[in-house]
Amino acid sequence: MARPPKLALPLRDGVAASALACPPGPWARVLDFLAERLPLVAREDWAERMARGDVLDDDGLALDPDAPYRAQRRLYYWRWLADEPVVPFDARIVHLDEHLLVADKPHFLPVTPKGRYVQQTLLTRLRRETGLADLTPVHRLDRETAGLTMFAVQPATRDAYQRLFRERDVEKVYEAIAPWREDVGARLPFEYESRLEEHPVDFMQMRTVAGEPNARTRIALIERLDADRARYELRPHSGVKHQLRAQLCALGLPIEGDRIYPVLQPVEEQVDFTRPLQLLARKIAFMDPVTGQPRRFVTSLQLAR
Repeated sequence: MARPPKLALPLRDGVAASALACPPGPWARVLDFLAERLPLVAREDWAERMARGDVLDDDGLALDPDAPYRAQRRLYYWRWLADEPVVPFDARIVHLDEHLLVADKPHFLPVTPKGRYVQQTLLTRLRRETGLADLTPVHRLDRETAGLTMFAVQPATRDAYQRLFRERDVEKVYEAIAPWREDVGARLPFEYESRLEEHPVDFMQMRTVAGEPNARTRIALIERLDADRARYELRPHSGVKHQLRAQLCALGLPIEGDRIYPVLQPVEEQVDFTRPLQLLARKIAFMDPVTGQPRRFVTSLQLAR
């Protein structure tokens, strides 16, 4: 029997409902199924959520902890973490119209819910602020990177904006603070090409390997900060994971505050908010695929000197 279409449920504190399909199985109660299928949430926590009415069935009705399990349906719940780290920096909406939202993301704030973060993400904060349940990121910035991030407001025009990034029709300008080296500085500005692939052991890292380049960045000097440090302008022409961080590191210019390059650091139990990655998405420019108008956005954020 075909499942009914997914329910359009309201946001709860900025978080959209997650849908979970129920396959055939041995579970007597919904609680048994949830505790086994999603074990990162303790069984006792699931029971408390169900008692609060935070788990719904296909009809949008709350299921209590003793609700029997039935296959071939969906369950709905809202992600929530009891011990989520608080990111003490605010995001700012730079632009909002019926199709597009552009925001300034601070350092340390993830773009979307993942792992330890749900409420403390840019998407959840913006959904809570605007009430726009269909808000969806058009591209991503690393949690550690600050600056401009774009979101589609409507599902109907989402792909048009995402296609801009897939087809590299966006002018993206970053800046970074990194060491100064005379041998590299003598070549600036220049186009740097390399082939980046995921590290076979440290999956968080990208590594430079031989082969056809898949990452290209124009690197220029903005200013010397002192004898050992400089501010660089970076214009990526491709969008490989960690491209700017990995390429600068390969040149002997690891970005200040980077906990992944050149050496992968362990996950911090308590995040040190005083040492952000000195990488900023400064400008985005493109021809709007929906309105046909030229767009240009510049961040109000600045890197430390």
